[in-house]
Amino acid sequence: MQIKIKTLTLQKLVILGILICIAIVFSFSTRNFFSQKNLLNVGKQVSFVVVTGAAVTLLMVSRHLDLSVGSTVALSGVISAMLAQGGVPTGYAFLLGTFIGLLVGAINAVLVVKLKITPLIATLGTMYMGRGITFIITDAKTIREGLPDNFTMLGRETLGPVPIPLIIMIIVIIIFIILERKTLLGKYSIAIGGNRTAAVLSGINADSVVMLLYMIVGLFAGLSGVMQASRLGVGEPNVGFGFEFDVIIAVILGGTSLAGGEGSVLGTLIGAFIVAVIGNGLNLLNVLSFYQSVVKGIVLVFAVLLDRKLKEWIKRR
Repeated sequence: MQIKIKTLTLQKLVILGILICIAIVFSFSTRNFFSQKNLLNVGKQVSFVVVTGAAVTLLMVSRHLDLSVGSTVALSGVISAMLAQGGVPTGYAFLLGTFIGLLVGAINAVLVVKLKITPLIATLGTMYMGRGITFIITDAKTIREGLPDNFTMLGRETLGPVPIPLIIMIIVIIIFIILERKTLLGKYSIAIGGNRTAAVLSGINADSVVMLLYMIVGLFAGLSGVMQASRLGVGEPNVGFGFEFDVIIAVILGGTSLAGGEGSVLGTLIGAFIVAVIGNGLNLLNVLSFYQSVVKGIVLVFAVLLDRKLKEWIKRR
């Protein structure tokens, strides 16, 4: 346990240092990086990843994975837009769109826990199904006509000087820090990821915990989808492509082990900012999107290598 704590603490310091260095580099390479407008834009961009990533952190700590969050984001967003377009009050449309994410999470839970399908295959299947359903119900067209004016309130409005997406992100981070550190769910997630057999023998209902974690991930992926639809002001079926990988990169950069048993929501927050800052800085430099994909791939490989090297270094001490 002491080694795990040291590893997580060191990883947080290292990735925080990396974030600062990246920000300094972009501040010299582009004039507008540290402008208030751009920083708020980065905050809005990172909020979607963090809202989902906080939930995914606990899931990955339990040694499970969800690749369907990107398609869940798209499905939840377009359903909320369709409901609002059909006359459902905007608040209820957002709630029902978020509930769709919970439903997808429940399907993943059944596939993984009850039907014993490996998480990679199960969530890969729901990823394709979710994306296909999104295109079918929208006829692959953007939903933009007939949406109420207040449809953008969740993604574009501010509370005082602070954008609402940032406020939602902060609330979500606080909730998951409490879940991670102060509740049985957080402790059980670590125990299951560290040694599932030992966790079960100690009386933990591992299946129930994992099912709950998948449903929580689906719920918050649904919330991210509704937030993104609100920010765009439309129901866009093409949204969320690659979103799952942004989330996974942020979680791994934050110190969550692929082998399970350890992780940090605060680390995920820092990791998400690294992903967002890199994307934002490259956009300001007019770097094409496929080059950005190469950079994200390099960052992911670097994160995995960093995780392994830090553990090896601490064990030698």
